[in-house]
Amino acid sequence: MFTWHNVRISVRINVRIGKAALEDCSSMLERSVTVNLLELFCGAGGLALGLQKAGFHHTDLYEWDQDSCNNIISNIQNGYSDISDWHIHNVDVRTVDYTAFEGKVQVVAGGPPCQPFSLGGKHTANQDKRDMFPEAIRAVREIRPRAFIFENVKGLLRKSFSMYFNYILLQLQHPEVIKKDCEDWLEHLVKLEKHHKAGVESGLGYNVVFKLLNAADYGVPQQRYRVIIVGFRNDSRIQWRFPQQTHSKESLLYEKWVSKTYWEKHNIKAPYDSPLTQKKAEAISEAVESSLFPMSRWQTVRDAIGNLPDPRENAAIKIPNHEFRAGAKAYAGHSGSVLDEPSKTIKAGTHGVPGGENMFVDDRGSLRYYSVRESARIQTFSDQYIFSSSTTENMRQIGNAVPVKLARVIGESVYRQLAGRNEKIYDKKYNARLSTV
Repeated sequence: MFTWHNVRISVRINVRIGKAALEDCSSMLERSVTVNLLELFCGAGGLALGLQKAGFHHTDLYEWDQDSCNNIISNIQNGYSDISDWHIHNVDVRTVDYTAFEGKVQVVAGGPPCQPFSLGGKHTANQDKRDMFPEAIRAVREIRPRAFIFENVKGLLRKSFSMYFNYILLQLQHPEVIKKDCEDWLEHLVKLEKHHKAGVESGLGYNVVFKLLNAADYGVPQQRYRVIIVGFRNDSRIQWRFPQQTHSKESLLYEKWVSKTYWEKHNIKAPYDSPLTQKKAEAISEAVESSLFPMSRWQTVRDAIGNLPDPRENAAIKIPNHEFRAGAKAYAGHSGSVLDEPSKTIKAGTHGVPGGENMFVDDRGSLRYYSVRESARIQTFSDQYIFSSSTTENMRQIGNAVPVKLARVIGESVYRQLAGRNEKIYDKKYNARLSTV
């Protein structure tokens, strides 16, 4: 039977398949190009694993925390795929000279420690000795990469930090405008603003963009907001935009309460009562069914961990990092995640986390803590990636990590730009070839 609705569906499917086929073909061709990357503050390796999957080749990774380094090294020794040639440096980055990497590394990445900006921290920004953005900027200045990728917490965009965040961005745009010992950061900010407004094009400069992303919008089963900062060297002439959102809340609502395919996938009888009014359901149907570029649905806790046995069962013994943790309690503002929604943000702690982010309500209606393996899945780590420290330390590392899938999405977009432009790049100031990718 012919209907315009069927035509719309056919067009959407064909457009989607064609787009996916082109992207897959493009990725296969481009990944033969080696793009070297150096990562700072690598932690448990979430960002690094995602960027590795995106096609980058890590030359060196730096991390001051011994347990985090040991965990990555342990996975290398256990044969975890694609990271056998990683070089892990357990050092304070303030002691590192990066000049030897100039011309050899095309990308610098990392997550400068976020405690100075975390919504759960003391919010002291540049006054906090743990603020490592100055070191990230120094690495860019000394390596002169074609691009950089930095990430941080949502708190970086707090109104009270706005001036300092602008200061960070200006330093990344003009890393050779260096702060003198006799200057405080506000004086340096004024100098950077004058330099920027003057439109000086000589020397090292970057086109810098940033965006607050929700990991759930890119297929991560978790509501987790991260500020992503990406810069391309000016002489690369690259105009880059953040990848389009691929997953949506509306699509999840549609599959749960309109088509009911969500429940069918999980072999669960759909709840009788829908939380949607008829008007809301009709609006969601129209939005989802009429879109030429439909999004996948948000992924849920059930999608991520539904096929794992309960950690209290004997079958869980065979699964690494899947031990039961007792003591979960609900009280006002501490309710845990819901199975059929994306998880709350996994935090760097085990017990007493505000909002109950590291707990969820299971099918029995009881509240319990995520196991380490369940938390790792929520953060999109592979089951083959094993966490080798204590439960407390493992949860700290997982809670501080970038979701692997989010890192991969951003990385693939940046990689395509760099791998697709293999011309020789010249620095205007010195008229010397810096790198060829």
